[in-house]
Amino acid sequence: MEEAARARGAAREAIGDITPAHLRDHIDGLLKSSTVVPGVLTVLSAQAVESGASATEVETRAAGVQLIYEGLGLTRTLSRDEPWNGDPPHTESNVAILAADVMVSRGFSLLARTEAADTAVRTVKSFGRDQTERRTDNALETDVFELAIVAGTTATGSDVPTGIRRYAERLAVTVADRDSTEMLFDEAVDMLTKLSGRQPNWGDETPSSATDP
Repeated sequence: MEEAARARGAAREAIGDITPAHLRDHIDGLLKSSTVVPGVLTVLSAQAVESGASATEVETRAAGVQLIYEGLGLTRTLSRDEPWNGDPPHTESNVAILAADVMVSRGFSLLARTEAADTAVRTVKSFGRDQTERRTDNALETDVFELAIVAGTTATGSDVPTGIRRYAERLAVTVADRDSTEMLFDEAVDMLTKLSGRQPNWGDETPSSATDP
């Protein structure tokens, strides 16, 4: 899928100047093998509102969202697996911890001057609370998908669609319950088009969609 290639490529390019090389290679390996749904959702959100945003701007935002998700997701994994409790030395575990911090920081820097900056801050704060409470649901995915929609739809100043939090919650469950997200993208385009204002707001109604669990 073109959107997946664009989002993944933008994220990998965004970390191209990170040093030392071992850290950069570690992050690049993560980005090559990880799910790219957050980045793709950013691209699809921009397309859904027909914003006319430049490809470069949209891909930069997609990279920012993807890197924040990768960093927080890695932190979540490390907090559960606690690799530092194993036998020393812990070189790779230390690299992973640093990689998580670097990805979140770089993602922030890419979104810092966009309309999604405040949402990015809320995403990280929410993640901190969730980890403190040891929540194991799809809270991170919900927050990141909401961030992706905000980042994409506002790429050229369009208003943030209403109802996106509810959609992000449903989408997080869908992604978690599927072995493959290939069909997700067509569904996302349809739902994001509705959210952009071409269909009634679903604040008081439940949308029918194949994204239903």
